[in-house]
Amino acid sequence: MKVNYSKTCTLPQDLIPLLKSRGLSIADEQKAISYLTNIGYYRLSAYLYPLLKDPKTDHLYKPDATFDLAMNMYRFDRKLRQLLFNEVEKVEVAIRSAMSNCVSDVLNDVFWMTDTRYFSSAAGFAKSLALIQSEIDRTKEEFIEHFRNKYSNPFPPAWMITEIIPLGVLCGIYNNMKSTSLKKKVANQFGLPFPVFSSWILTLANLRNVCCHHNRTWNKDHLVIPADLKSPVFPWIDSSATDMKRVYFRICIIKYLLFTVSPNNRFTEKLQSLLAEYPTIDVKAMGFPSNWQNEPLWELPSG
Repeated sequence: MKVNYSKTCTLPQDLIPLLKSRGLSIADEQKAISYLTNIGYYRLSAYLYPLLKDPKTDHLYKPDATFDLAMNMYRFDRKLRQLLFNEVEKVEVAIRSAMSNCVSDVLNDVFWMTDTRYFSSAAGFAKSLALIQSEIDRTKEEFIEHFRNKYSNPFPPAWMITEIIPLGVLCGIYNNMKSTSLKKKVANQFGLPFPVFSSWILTLANLRNVCCHHNRTWNKDHLVIPADLKSPVFPWIDSSATDMKRVYFRICIIKYLLFTVSPNNRFTEKLQSLLAEYPTIDVKAMGFPSNWQNEPLWELPSG
């Protein structure tokens, strides 16, 4: 049976004695009040939660729980999101380029993205076309304005559309493409079979949104479950020993795609450096196996 929400707003300065009464150690109360004011208790509560004793419904903290530990997790999560977003950007740009250039070249039609002949589902095409139109109507990009003012075509070419539509929409367009051979051609550019490529685009789109909205990333179960890669072209992991809902599997996806997108990347070193900077972070909560650095995916090139 549902009940009315009855909790009231508690100001940061009033939260301090409450948290201390539950066993949380707070070394600098004024600094804690500042963090609670500028970040918000609700956001920080996600980083305080791992410090609670079991059962967590009792709201009592472990003996070694400190506010500083929670802030440490918060800072690590923020830097992790920044790292992942920067690498996802490289992959996303490459995917957009492949979808515009590769497909336009094979079909010899720069307007293929808005032509129903190239798609399997009429309903799916209508949905993607409506989303494309919506993005065109609201964008302020100069190249769209220039096209609209100079040309009579109802829609711009594919390489313009791929620059303004969300990655998730691009994934829907890819999935609805009628030509299986063309799907394979695009996916093969990234060393993947096309069903895995489709799944991984959606996974990265979800991760990108999480990072953009500053949501907790490091120790959560992510909603989108990516497809497993059975026959990798590049070094890969033992996915049977990996929780695909955790961020580690997404980190591995990024690293795998960088083999083609940015072969000389320093992602491994950046990741290792971040983990070394925050040694108290529980990497198991991120889905990292105990021997992750020994997996072929993470081997540093010699020399």
